Amino acid sequence: MRSPGIPHPRLPLPDAEQGDDLAAFQAWLEEAIPLLPHLGLEGMAWQDDMLVWELRLAPNLNDKGTGFGGSLTAQSTLIGWSWTTLWLRAQGRQQDVVVTEASQRFLAPVRGDYRLECRPQDKYAAAGLSEQLADRGKGRITLVQRLYCDRTLCLEACGDYAVLPAR
Repeated sequence: MRSPGIPHPRLPLPDAEQGDDLAAFQAWLEEAIPLLPHLGLEGMAWQDDMLVWELRLAPNLNDKGTGFGGSLTAQSTLIGWSWTTLWLRAQGRQQDVVVTEASQRFLAPVRGDYRLECRPQDKYAAAGLSEQLADRGKGRITLVQRLYCDRTLCLEACGDYAVLPAR
């Protein structure tokens, strides 16, 4: 187990124009963030500009037998961090990402396995981040996360993610 204050080794960047192998990224992420293997992440995929995670409810139960808000909050924050990190990697950039602000609205109980989706808040957000990185070497992006159990929207979240200057 890693000690506090010791960063996890970075995952090498993918070859230009190849994109990440999401299974390899998930395996690295499970090593880098010790909580992740306990959150029921079954897999991830891209659907256009949206990152989608498939998750199991069983490891995220609360005392009422539905989704535990703390787990759902951690997952919504982490998928946003992952979206930003994967987007940077696709641009050939290896920079640190941190969440600076996040909010959640719980709309319905999560009663079964679920899907978590993450995409930019608007269609210009990624282009705006590209411009910020080109101009200043750092930037911010706002991402929206939505959690669905079957067709029911159970959670909406929003997070601001900062890309720190390259070290």
